[in-house]
Amino acid sequence: MLKRILGVLVLAIAAVLIYAATKPDTFTLQRSTSIAAAPDKVYPLIADVKAFNTWNPWALKDPTTKMAYEGPPSGVGAAYSWDSEQLGAGRMEITGASRSSRVQAKLEFKRPFAVTNGVEFTLQPQGANTQVTWAMSGPMPYLSKLMTTFVSMDKMVGSDFEAGLANLKTLAEKR
Repeated sequence: MLKRILGVLVLAIAAVLIYAATKPDTFTLQRSTSIAAAPDKVYPLIADVKAFNTWNPWALKDPTTKMAYEGPPSGVGAAYSWDSEQLGAGRMEITGASRSSRVQAKLEFKRPFAVTNGVEFTLQPQGANTQVTWAMSGPMPYLSKLMTTFVSMDKMVGSDFEAGLANLKTLAEKR
């Protein structure tokens, strides 16, 4: 009986490991919201890294986070790094910017694990409103594939994107 239980357990673990290996090698996650403001009012809140951190949901989670800014205040080359016991450590640098329509960034996590992802914000005018889409994409190494077998990337990060966009909406609509 014990051998059967052990055999079933080994097969179940093997099945999970094999299933994880078949998952895609990359991921993409995105959320959108409509903001009652023109793109030129929303854009500076994204392209300026200090302004970005006034609504960034992760920056707001741990007030003891150490932030360092480098490069120009906004646009290509603007960057910030963070170090937090709760949130880990990393760096984000704006790598592409099209005035009032798009901001692209390289997001590097250093701790608790090293990974580099791409981030993109697109701003689409819709009459008096702006449709803002926040997207993140990157590699899915085997350990990430295994982890997302049990908890999806969408569930892990999606609610933070939604909270961030709600914060951005509140700030932009006050301007």
